[in-house]
Amino acid sequence: MAVSSEFDPSLALSHKFPDTSHSYTERDAALYALGVGACAWDAVDSDELKYVYHENGQEFIKVLPTFAALFTFNSMPNGFVIPGLEYDPRLLLHGQQYIELYKPLPSNCHVNHKVCLAGLHDKAKAAILEFETKSYEKESGDLLSVNRTTVYLRGAGGFSKSSKPFSYTNYPRNQVPTVKIPENKPFSVFEDRTQPSQALVYRLSGDYNPLHSDPMIAKVAGFSQPILHGLCTLGFAVRAIIKCICKGDQDKIKSISGRFLLHVYPGETLVTEMWLEGSGVIYRTLVKERKRTVLSGYVELRGLTSSL
Repeated sequence: MAVSSEFDPSLALSHKFPDTSHSYTERDAALYALGVGACAWDAVDSDELKYVYHENGQEFIKVLPTFAALFTFNSMPNGFVIPGLEYDPRLLLHGQQYIELYKPLPSNCHVNHKVCLAGLHDKAKAAILEFETKSYEKESGDLLSVNRTTVYLRGAGGFSKSSKPFSYTNYPRNQVPTVKIPENKPFSVFEDRTQPSQALVYRLSGDYNPLHSDPMIAKVAGFSQPILHGLCTLGFAVRAIIKCICKGDQDKIKSISGRFLLHVYPGETLVTEMWLEGSGVIYRTLVKERKRTVLSGYVELRGLTSSL
């Protein structure tokens, strides 16, 4: 659908999103962990049982760092809504995700969110929106995480008022490293098969887009069947890095960036390749059955040592 000529991008950028809050419990954190494949093939996995069970008498379960990605949806319960910008939600695609973590996520927490529109771009046949969500622990006031979410709205472009396409972003330059996949052999490779029901489990963590569950909606969007959530694929990739590079210590993850390149069908096998680079890891995730790259990005780590 073409965007109405009445849409004013400057008014959209000045739009103030209401502050929101929500609470989660360790049940939510455990359900999320299962949704991104933790303990799927080994119910007592020594690296991952702590995400779903009070292992060795620990008082609280541990929380995967990618759980913070859910805060984007918790902070915008009505979806990616911008005044005056009309689009078909069935044609929305998640393009990129950046997550910065400031402290380990508690297993139970009341969270306050502040959202702003950080970028808006007219690509003629599509619009690109960039949202920033800052999430704070209510009790202490501490900043827990910052999410920057990029979505592509197919059919929502063409709103520029001049011959030069409208483009605005307030993202700091060079904050997210440009990822170039090395040509040398990966430092580590991890293979993990998704379950045929993976998207149905993951959606219980709050992303109820029917593209991931309804066969008819998937066909309208151009897919042969419902596809896996991009953030679920990201969760699989970061789990691989925690296992192979962080030696099971999820608190070493400082920031995560991911670019979603292609869809994944539930039941496919994900192969994540990892290269050490600077203070972090360049990674690439491929679908084994189709030999296609579906995700790439960079994860910055705390305390990456030369012993690796």
